[in-house]
Amino acid sequence: MPANWVLDRTVDRVERLCASPLDERSLRAEILLGLKRAIGFDYYVWLLTDPVTAVGCAPLADVPCLPELPELIRLKYLTRTNRWTSLLGRGQVGLFSASTGSASGGRWGEFLRRHNVAAIASTVFGDRLGCWGFLDLWRCDGRVFDGSDAQVLAAVSKSVTTALRRRQGEMFTLAKTVTAPVAGPAVLVIGDDLRITARTAAATEWLRSLLPTPARSAPIPAAALNVAAQLLAVEAGVDSHPAAARSFVPGHTWLTLRASRMDSTDSALSNDGRTIAVSIEETPTADRVDLFARCHALSARERQLLELVARNADTPEMAGSMSITEYTVQDHLKSIFGKTGLSSRSALITTALGSSALGGGTTDEHR
Repeated sequence: MPANWVLDRTVDRVERLCASPLDERSLRAEILLGLKRAIGFDYYVWLLTDPVTAVGCAPLADVPCLPELPELIRLKYLTRTNRWTSLLGRGQVGLFSASTGSASGGRWGEFLRRHNVAAIASTVFGDRLGCWGFLDLWRCDGRVFDGSDAQVLAAVSKSVTTALRRRQGEMFTLAKTVTAPVAGPAVLVIGDDLRITARTAAATEWLRSLLPTPARSAPIPAAALNVAAQLLAVEAGVDSHPAAARSFVPGHTWLTLRASRMDSTDSALSNDGRTIAVSIEETPTADRVDLFARCHALSARERQLLELVARNADTPEMAGSMSITEYTVQDHLKSIFGKTGLSSRSALITTALGSSALGGGTTDEHR
């Protein structure tokens, strides 16, 4: 067991960070510094996830095998042991040794040992509203994690989960434009080894926006590789979540990445003639409203009302549709405003649906 003062100090520091005004990327970086002091690790991988599909996006990572990123992502998604989706609802934390246990002889263990990684401590950040991210801490040189390390991670998981959810909610207010950086469809063609064989110019620029890189450098396609890897996991029977993820593009909008199978008879496209297509498009209205409602922990009734607001229904229409009084509609709206930090229906529409959503219909709060 960790010394009480170490555990208490770490929990206190993390909770203060979670309550701070730090943006989500800075928050994750500061939490990692605190965990490094408390339990120690050599490398890390921390991804946000789509709360419904649990597919990763927005990575923050330091690994010794960046040139092998496609293989790292592929094996991570195909490995059952301590997969973040399996940790949901059963302790949130899992420990893995690359030299012992039933999975040690698998491809994942082989990959880790090749890079001198001895153990991984995995933590998933999930609640009743969805899965908001997962964190893997890596140790090298034969050092493993133990129960005391797991206790620290478990102790901070609840506050970090809430903070990640709320930070994603704050991203809705940061969207400025939905103008694509390059016109045209955004599509990537990826082999089963997760090597990209073709992509459109729009896909390249959206990837660069998702994970900013210098203009003359190739963008890091982490988000696209994650959804493609999820498709492989579904096909292998490892996981059943859809191969899709919603991700925020700073200064732009919410995008949805989807992976689907392309069957090809041209063996030049991939090792076995089979390829994966990953599309990138602006997140549809219904999916954006769903994400907004989850991020702000809206109740079922508040969510129903939000959907009516999104359709520009007025108060009498909302009351009739929900079989409640107009006064109750106003009470629900006040609760939504309190949870989201917004103060009018027009602000609610433009924030939840995007700056281009406000059109006809009424936005008067009291109608």
